[in-house]
Amino acid sequence: MNTENTDILLVTDCNSQSVLFLDYIHQKTGCRVFALNPQERYTLGEGRRALVLLDGDHVQEKDLLAWNNRAEENGSIILSAFNVRDNKQVMELLIGIHLRGVFYRQDNLELICKGILRLLDGELWISRPLSAMLIDFYRRQQVNTYRPVCGLTRRELEIVTLLVSGASNTEIAEKLFVSEHTVKSHLYNLFRKINVHNRIQATNWARQNLGTIPVMASRYANGRR
Repeated sequence: MNTENTDILLVTDCNSQSVLFLDYIHQKTGCRVFALNPQERYTLGEGRRALVLLDGDHVQEKDLLAWNNRAEENGSIILSAFNVRDNKQVMELLIGIHLRGVFYRQDNLELICKGILRLLDGELWISRPLSAMLIDFYRRQQVNTYRPVCGLTRRELEIVTLLVSGASNTEIAEKLFVSEHTVKSHLYNLFRKINVHNRIQATNWARQNLGTIPVMASRYANGRR
């Protein structure tokens, strides 16, 4: 594995502890390391790749979605959650963010380095309990796939799922191969059926009422332990 062309980014509220942590990671992996504030910009150099550690305590949803959009546009960016409390927080993150790894608050430095190297080798890094949760979630989702939900059509369910991921009307239209006018029509009917008035309310409703498949669910098999 070549780490010379790899950057490791810790997106957090930067402090002296984050600097010491990254110094340790640099010594163990040989990668370039950076600490970024959540709103700080980062430019990935040509021919390089980046492993991004998103601090679950300090990165807000809008910044998480912005990083997710960047990762979808650039396959050289790998996203992972860092410093998360528990699997409940992970499942909330997975609703709209394509994470390939999860590091918990109680993980020691040796385990974190091991996980980073696995991620750089193209593997997933998730705990066995989280793998089990994702398997159970995926199975329940399959059971409920063809059941009507609050009177929503299958197309409306697809659209509300994309809403949760932060997709715009244009992006939804492109993914579903329909016009933006059709998307707006579906949104109007969707909002009326679930009694909401805007996208934020619809997203909150979906998270409370629908079993939206976490992004990592289809890849649960490659656990870390």
